[in-house]
Amino acid sequence: MILNQDYFDIQPNENNSEIIELKSDLFTHKKVRLFIKCDYLIHPFISGNKWRKLKYNLLFFKENSFENILTFGGAFSNHIYATAAAGKMMNIKTIGIIRGEKVKNSTLDFAQNECGMELHFINRELYKNITQQKIDKTNFLNQFKNSFILPEGGTNSLAIQGCKEIIKSEDYNQFSHICTCVGTGGTLAGIILASENKSQIIGFSSLKGIDWQKEFVPFLENTEAKNYQNWHINSDYHFGGYAKKKPELEKFIINFKTNFNIPIEFVYTGKMFFGIIDKINKSYFKENSTILAIHSGGLRNF
Repeated sequence: MILNQDYFDIQPNENNSEIIELKSDLFTHKKVRLFIKCDYLIHPFISGNKWRKLKYNLLFFKENSFENILTFGGAFSNHIYATAAAGKMMNIKTIGIIRGEKVKNSTLDFAQNECGMELHFINRELYKNITQQKIDKTNFLNQFKNSFILPEGGTNSLAIQGCKEIIKSEDYNQFSHICTCVGTGGTLAGIILASENKSQIIGFSSLKGIDWQKEFVPFLENTEAKNYQNWHINSDYHFGGYAKKKPELEKFIINFKTNFNIPIEFVYTGKMFFGIIDKINKSYFKENSTILAIHSGGLRNF
């Protein structure tokens, strides 16, 4: 099905991202309060942290003389999905370098057929070498002339600048804990940088086997947050790794929608909310804790 152009005429609206409280007998019993920052309501396709990451990158693109945006991601990538939608919305040609063998799914179908993204599939070893800069990617990129290069997940300094705006400064005083999903780490970096060492910040990793000291901490080097001690990354709820799921996670996602009328998904937000509620059950959070969870979007059909 080809979507009507009207869907792509809707502009992202950060004012739609309100903070609401979730009510549950569990929370009352444990004497904690759980709130959600509804970033998923910013835009139907470019929602949550993907809009935050793209916002200043899109401005940079418009201010310079690039011909297209080239970026990287897996077959289920929220970033590929959102970048393609942004390109369609702003009449920018987009190119996606996709990790692994050629596959079909609704994410890639949306990017290519609905939004016109040009897709190129490359083997996983080459993809890893390029994205982790283990080889010189100049030769590979020479075929894509005058492209604005966005890294995997869209995380760069401009993306982190956008993610610093997710939470208002006064909210760091209001909440004892702030929780977010972690993929490439850009969203978490922005939240930490904006926190001024206030609140306890927990990143829930959707990835398996990541050395976060190596992969994430460099985002904070040469910033005022280098020595902040108010954050950590939890890797207990990845359910097997990126885009992996298990029946208990699928059941949880259904029940969460039933109980709170809020949709979540299995790649990022489902794992984070599973972790938060499991930790509430296990009394990880002290009585009178106020927890803010960032719903970073990523809602789509797989």
